[in-house]
Amino acid sequence: MRIMRLKEVMKTTGLGRSTIYKYISEGQFPEQISLGARAVGWVDSEIDERGVGDRTEDIISLEKQKAY
Repeated sequence: MRIMRLKEVMKTTGLGRSTIYKYISEGQFPEQISLGARAVGWVDSEIDERGVGDRTEDIISLEKQKAY
C-alpha cells in the first residue's frame, strides 16, 4: 500500500483540489486518510487511473447533463 498526496491525486485524476473535496462530500470519491495534524493522503489502490479516472469522466458527463 502506497499513500498518494493531493498533488499526485490531482495529476492522476485530472481533477482540481476543490472538485476532489466536493466529490468526497458527495460520496463520489474515496475519503482521504489523515497522515498527521496538517497532512492527508489517499491509498493508491483507491485512486488508480482506471478506477477513479473512469468514474471521473462519468461524473463530469453527468454534471454537464444536469447543466442542460
